[in-house]
Amino acid sequence: MLHLIPAPLHRALYRLAHSVRLGWWRVRRPRITGCSAVVRSAAGDILLVRHSYGSGSWALPGGGVRRGEDPAETVVRELAEETGIGLDDLRALGVLDEALSGARNQVHLFTATTRDEPRADNRELVAVQFFAVEELPADLSPQSRIRIGIWLAAAA
Repeated sequence: MLHLIPAPLHRALYRLAHSVRLGWWRVRRPRITGCSAVVRSAAGDILLVRHSYGSGSWALPGGGVRRGEDPAETVVRELAEETGIGLDDLRALGVLDEALSGARNQVHLFTATTRDEPRADNRELVAVQFFAVEELPADLSPQSRIRIGIWLAAAA
């Protein structure tokens, strides 16, 4: 149903909703739950995304966990919806507690591989790209740098 809205309008609505959400979090200070994944290609490169809202930095893919939803199911759903890829070898790396615009954010961190070629949905995501671990972009979000560091430590 949401795909009936033209993509440029959809992106503008995401930006508006994101601003309202951040303002609400600063006032209410809720506890939220999300997931994030270090997804690797067959060549070992890491998938990063750019959202149509927020800072515009590159970030690991993921999203919010719905009430009653298993975080592993969330990460599979979010990546399928936003990038069109399926995940193989999904494995939990841990749970992080982070501050996010006044909210207390519990993030379930996963690692997985994919054989699929990702594509941005051009609504929530405006870009998706694989990067070599040694060539991560300078404008990678600080949270994603931390999460990739955890993945690297677990892989060592």
